[in-house]
Amino acid sequence: MGQFYSSPETSLQLRDHQQWPPGSQVGALSSSPLVLPSMDEGLLNFVDFTFPLPDECLASIFRFLNSGDRKSCSLVCKRWFQVEGESRHRLSLNAQDEILPFLPSLFARFDSVKKLSLRCNRKISRINDDALILVSIRCRSLTRIKLSGRFQLTDMGIATFASNCKTLKKFSCSSCALGANSINALLKNSSTLEELSLKGLRGVIAGTEPIVPGVAAASLKSILLKDLVDGLSLTPLIMGSKNLKALKIIRCQGNWDELFQFFGHGNAMASLIEVHIERIQVSDCGVSAISNCLNLEILHLIKVWDCSNFGLASIAEHCKRLRKLHIDGWRINRIGDEGLIAIAKQCLDLQELVLIGVNPTCLSLSLLASNCVNLERLALCGSRVGDEEIACIAAKCKSLKKLCIKGCPISNIGIESLAWGCPNLAKIKVKKCRGVTGEIKEWLVEKRTSLSVNWDVEEIDHLDASSSDAGSGQEVAVPETRRVESGGEAPVVGDRWLTILKTTLSGLSGRSLMACTFGRWPSSPNGSNSRSI
Repeated sequence: MGQFYSSPETSLQLRDHQQWPPGSQVGALSSSPLVLPSMDEGLLNFVDFTFPLPDECLASIFRFLNSGDRKSCSLVCKRWFQVEGESRHRLSLNAQDEILPFLPSLFARFDSVKKLSLRCNRKISRINDDALILVSIRCRSLTRIKLSGRFQLTDMGIATFASNCKTLKKFSCSSCALGANSINALLKNSSTLEELSLKGLRGVIAGTEPIVPGVAAASLKSILLKDLVDGLSLTPLIMGSKNLKALKIIRCQGNWDELFQFFGHGNAMASLIEVHIERIQVSDCGVSAISNCLNLEILHLIKVWDCSNFGLASIAEHCKRLRKLHIDGWRINRIGDEGLIAIAKQCLDLQELVLIGVNPTCLSLSLLASNCVNLERLALCGSRVGDEEIACIAAKCKSLKKLCIKGCPISNIGIESLAWGCPNLAKIKVKKCRGVTGEIKEWLVEKRTSLSVNWDVEEIDHLDASSSDAGSGQEVAVPETRRVESGGEAPVVGDRWLTILKTTLSGLSGRSLMACTFGRWPSSPNGSNSRSI
């Protein structure tokens, strides 16, 4: 077959003129195998064995390949080049200025693209209205587009693009210079838009034209606002989306109590199922207003420093359908047992609980295990949870399937209790728990052979060994310090550098808690965009 790859013209000639050897049988799609009787070995090397396959079947095969393999297949022959281009539904382009002359031919080939990503790392890109309109004309079946970079787009260009893309369902832009007029132009011409994601927009500032949902008022289901200077200017957009199901607000300035106080008035936001608020100014009053969304099922309270047990108790009292609760308490102890007990008593359908920087005790954990009989996923990160709490979880969480423990002061004793409890436990993840050794991992795997175990105790053991070596008289590599002997005093300057280093590493480890917790395990089967533990 090597000669076939180097001579695509020959294979094309055989296909186009059907110059098969006498006596050969070429079937279309049938149960009988392809029969090629006696044939010269040299000629056999030039036969295109994919000839009987229709283009649709060849396209289906290409869908199982990754992007790199698809590119390689497109170079085999002209037919494969054409089929691969016509069957590609996703395309991601580094939209530098050099790509401009090739855009017409590029989208003439990839005219079936449904999901397109255009990104540019330069400060200003020459990608303009003409390029975006060309995409809308060539890719008539486009459903999702993501723009990342400072493209030279105008209100008219956005409006023309939206009017041409009749099936557009998701629009995402990041670090763009789009303003209120451009967003309004999009919403006025996108009657099928379901998801809108706005990140780091420089043109959305106070005093501009109000952003309203337009013709997308009935179709919008998800809104994501991130890193906006004046995100509150989008309040009319949020409140005007009649069927909104998911609202995510991340690192946006302003007092967001002003928005949430409208929730529940006149049946507003009654369709809301998911709320994600992260690092924004919201008090217990705002969180209590969110509880007016009686159909709420997923709630993320991530580093909302003004939220306390009072706000969480209000959520528990009204949101009886809550299934997923993620809390990052930022280790300020404003949320604790009191709020978790309220959740345990009221939210009986809870399936997933993630606690970061929150310190539950056996009292709240016991109630959660007893009342929330469907609790399947639990994560405890950066908490003062010890062996006693882990033993309580092992004894009472009968339905638990996935458990994540990170940065908690537990030991091998706590892990041992998991060998006898949690009968449905399928996966456990242990990270940065210095009291846990590698031996207990092997012992746990031996006791529960069906359990999937994932932790980094080997790395921790290595660090501990290095620390013990340093204390036994070896030289310590710390800037501006001399040799530190066991039992001796380290220089004051060295202590200062060590303190700075420990503080920095502590802050970095706190930031990585969320990524470790959410990055590995797949989402729940209900189709929600929210990741599971």
